[in-house]
Amino acid sequence: MLNSTYEACIKACSNCAIVCETCAASCLREDDVKMMARCIELDRDCADLCALAAVLMTRDSALAKEMCRICAQACRECAEECGKHNMDHCQTCAQTCRQCADECEKMAA
Repeated sequence: MLNSTYEACIKACSNCAIVCETCAASCLREDDVKMMARCIELDRDCADLCALAAVLMTRDSALAKEMCRICAQACRECAEECGKHNMDHCQTCAQTCRQCADECEKMAA
């Protein structure tokens, strides 16, 4: 049972973590992996922060609000980088990160 106060944000963060991990794994299979290094780094950071934010919200932690602020920042940076690449996985990741950032910013407000 999700904490109803955070339900939309928990779902957005959980989904974003999966999409970012998928993007990172797909980037690692690209021909020019070195060109994708920054994207992979941001994907992995964003995935970890989203997962942690979801856990903190689930337990109604006093740190959830601050983690959502940090998560939104990571999502915005990841979206910006992924948006530079024409691969479907990067474009999907950019869109998902923007949606997650929007939800996290609402929680952090």
